[in-house]
Amino acid sequence: MCDERPHGGARPPAAVFFASPDRRGERPLAHLAGFSGGLVADGYAGFNALYEEARPGGALTEAACWAHVRRKIFDVHAATGSALAAEALARIGALYGIERELHGKPPDARTRERQARAKPLAAALKVWAERSLTQLPGRSELAKALRYMLARWPALARAFDDGRIALDNNAAERALRGVAVGRKNYLFAGSDLGAERAAAFYSLIETAKLNRLDPEAYLRDVLTRIADHPVKRLTDLLPWNWTQAQPAAHAA
Repeated sequence: MCDERPHGGARPPAAVFFASPDRRGERPLAHLAGFSGGLVADGYAGFNALYEEARPGGALTEAACWAHVRRKIFDVHAATGSALAAEALARIGALYGIERELHGKPPDARTRERQARAKPLAAALKVWAERSLTQLPGRSELAKALRYMLARWPALARAFDDGRIALDNNAAERALRGVAVGRKNYLFAGSDLGAERAAAFYSLIETAKLNRLDPEAYLRDVLTRIADHPVKRLTDLLPWNWTQAQPAAHAA
């Protein structure tokens, strides 16, 4: 998905879903074949080929997700009450506190503020984590969580030098919530074609939500009008244009 609102971008937010029979690394390679730029994602190994120079079109810029780092540490704190985990959460929380103040500002301003305020805090967190690992049993869950963070440090730190990059991919995680809920209700798509149709509807529904539309009202209106709508004006029915086209259509 793409959402430029956190850094003041003008393009409307959008989400796109693809149906795949498995999670092999070749799937994201195919889905993102025409994409270049940065990708904010978790540490799933299936994404690794996206960051390699051998990728057709060149390597994507990896930006790791701070929310996944925080989640692993939070789980340790919730289970054990660890003081070290609490301190790690507080340090990461300070980064997010700065980020909240920067929401909606242009990329250059976000970069300056991050470098001046957040980057030193992140550097101190790295030093603290390396020191804390010497105090922890190597197989402890907190040690695993800190090693997860340190292993991805260059990708985690990338956001502090580029105001366009988000600290996490929470927006994409939220867009996937409907899929997780749906799996519990209907379990299967029924066929490959059914999965592709479901992906198309998820794309429309989540993009409508990102553009602050009622998905049911949007789809009802579009499906009612699309058969008679001029082919050359189909873009009028895209979620980010629909709020402008709707009043005229209703008046007609």
